[in-house]
Amino acid sequence: MKFQSLFLAGIGLIITLQAQAQFPGWQQAVAYTMDIDVDAASHSYDGEMSVMYTNNSPDALDRIPFHLFFNAFQPGSMMDTRSRSIADPDPRVGSRIAALAPDEQGWIHVQSVKVWGQEAVWDQGEDETIGWVSLPKTLKPGKKVKIEMQWNAQVPLQVRRSGWMNAQGVELSMTQWYPKVCEYDHHGWHSNPYIGREFHGVWGDFDVTIHLDSAYTVGGTGLLKNPNACGHGYEAEGETGEYGAVIHWHFIAKDVHDFAWAADPDFLHRTRTMDNGTDLHFIYQNDTSYGAWEELPAICERIFTYYNAHVGEYPYAQYTVIEGGDGGMEYPMCTLVRGNRSLMSLVGVTAHEAAHAWFQGVLATNESLHEWMDEGFTSWIESEFMAEEYPNPEMPDHGWAYLGYLSVAGTGKEQALSTHADHYTTNRNYGLAAYSKGEVFLEMLGAVVGDDVRDAAVKAYFKEWGFRHPGPTDFKHVVEGLSGLELDWYFQYMVHSTAYIDFAIDEVRVTTDSTFITLSRPGSMPMPLELRITSASGVSQDYLIPMRLMQGHRALGEGEILLEDWPWTEPTYHLALPVSMPGLTVELDPERKFAETEGGDNTVALPVEVLQSWKAKN
Repeated sequence: MKFQSLFLAGIGLIITLQAQAQFPGWQQAVAYTMDIDVDAASHSYDGEMSVMYTNNSPDALDRIPFHLFFNAFQPGSMMDTRSRSIADPDPRVGSRIAALAPDEQGWIHVQSVKVWGQEAVWDQGEDETIGWVSLPKTLKPGKKVKIEMQWNAQVPLQVRRSGWMNAQGVELSMTQWYPKVCEYDHHGWHSNPYIGREFHGVWGDFDVTIHLDSAYTVGGTGLLKNPNACGHGYEAEGETGEYGAVIHWHFIAKDVHDFAWAADPDFLHRTRTMDNGTDLHFIYQNDTSYGAWEELPAICERIFTYYNAHVGEYPYAQYTVIEGGDGGMEYPMCTLVRGNRSLMSLVGVTAHEAAHAWFQGVLATNESLHEWMDEGFTSWIESEFMAEEYPNPEMPDHGWAYLGYLSVAGTGKEQALSTHADHYTTNRNYGLAAYSKGEVFLEMLGAVVGDDVRDAAVKAYFKEWGFRHPGPTDFKHVVEGLSGLELDWYFQYMVHSTAYIDFAIDEVRVTTDSTFITLSRPGSMPMPLELRITSASGVSQDYLIPMRLMQGHRALGEGEILLEDWPWTEPTYHLALPVSMPGLTVELDPERKFAETEGGDNTVALPVEVLQSWKAKN
């Protein structure tokens, strides 16, 4: 077996992988200019926008689809039907959409569409949340098209993510609120009807002006270009807002794939500037969790400092935490989180949603297809931070993720991580896959390639693939480049199958001059295996049993001994040590790094006799 070491100095050379990766070397671009006139009393608004769409693909396009998310909040919609028919309905949704009165429903009605100033055909068909613009002239590769659109909309009563009057009384949670261009990549169009799950969007620039009653404070994506004219905590020190009855909020955001905002007349607005110059904004109500919100800014700075150090530098000038929505949901440069929480709960949801600013905001994997790469990786770094902020010696750092995943692994009820986010048969299966198993995937990868290599790979992945919508193969290439190991098997088993991990000690026998150990693999997934033998006097020796599939092994720990590899085709593994060890204890996976479905057969302790033998009962 050959020794594989981490060579960080070669990071720039190792990960020049574009030719082999999933990323095709191109992606579409879009620039929105919007003008929004809001009638807060009726929870409605009129919108007009100009969209400049650049076709950087090698394909000619005849039409372009737009998401119309608010149309999902109508009785009989696909989201309504799915929410009521799934075996374990989301309690936040359930049958609430079906019960919405006409003035509580959500809708977007496109009034006119023009392409380069000429009237164009708009086709919504039978799909309430997708509409298509037919182009009068084929959009060839490398060309641009200007689409102008006017629409009016009614904001739904808050049910899921978006809406007016959430559980804490926030008036407007404006997410998925405008006609949004669907993504087109090397897989084709991604025009998935909205049922309340994940998103995928085109990188672009937003120039958004929102006209709203001056009583409201607004926070969201982007930088406010007219802070002194808006006030409400945005104005420069010593200045006062210069607004009248209506404020014209003008936001600019560059290199983002979505735009979200929220507004309420009772919002408080606090700011904190980090040492590196990043401005953190906190917009919330003076409710029962006021004290927790007052403590959040200092902790949020620690969150951003930790993620900057362990993932990569946050690339935008600002981030805003806003009270709103129905739990916690990430958007570029901001998040909406539910208020009325304890401090630890508020920190936890903020740590999770803020982590999305890296994994969904910057890397932006297609989270409908690879939801585990966003939710799972986000949950992993969140757990790393929370373990530092709130140490819990009674629970491993990623213990909740392991418990969640193991509740379904090996039961026959699990669905593979490769399942499209919309198509899990239960909400529980989706959560255990995207969040729990996704987090386990990244944590357990450290046991395969070494924690140091895994941690370096996360940083290299962020640096190499930011703003490029990477996929699983892109991440795999980064890890393989840094480790020198082959990881097809790990991704195949963990992502495309429901194979589970289970190892066992079958026999331990000690003679006057030797020690014999037989191991087996009842589970369906092979792994490199760690073994610890402790003598009667308490002296321990660690061993690594590598996998031939990897073409190498992780770096050995201090004093760790490398054994012969275990071919995955062999059901058992035999170890013979030329030393008699009376009173020994044998442990598999002594650090509990693997998500084993059955760990009760991983430890054997023999009494202190010269000749000893233990064999598992068949």
